[in-house]
Amino acid sequence: MDNDIKTWLYDILQSINEIDSYYTDKPKKFAEYLLDLRTKRAVERNIEIIGEAVNRILKKDKQFKLDNTQKIIGTRNRIIHGYDKISDDLIWSIVINNLPKLKEEVQGLLS
Repeated sequence: MDNDIKTWLYDILQSINEIDSYYTDKPKKFAEYLLDLRTKRAVERNIEIIGEAVNRILKKDKQFKLDNTQKIIGTRNRIIHGYDKISDDLIWSIVINNLPKLKEEVQGLLS
C-alpha cells in the first residue's frame, strides 16, 4: 500500500478514536451532545478531517476500495461550506451508525 494512503488511513482512524475518546467517561447521549458546543465542534472537525483524508486517498488512487467515499466527502463539504445548515441529527447519526463501521473497515485495510 502507498505510504501516503496509509498515512491518510491512520488519520481517519485517529479522528474516529478521538471522537470515541470524548465518550470514554460518559455514555453517548444525543441530548447531552446538543448541549455541549465544544464537543459538537470537535466532532465536526474530526469528520472534516476524515472527509479530507478520504478525498486525498481517492485523488491518489481513484480505484481505492472504501465504502461510502462520496458520502464521506460530501459530508465534509457540507460541514465546511454549509456550516450554518449542518444538522445535529445527521452528525450524531454518523457518530453512532457510520463511524464504527468505517473504523472497522480502516483497521482491516491497515492490518
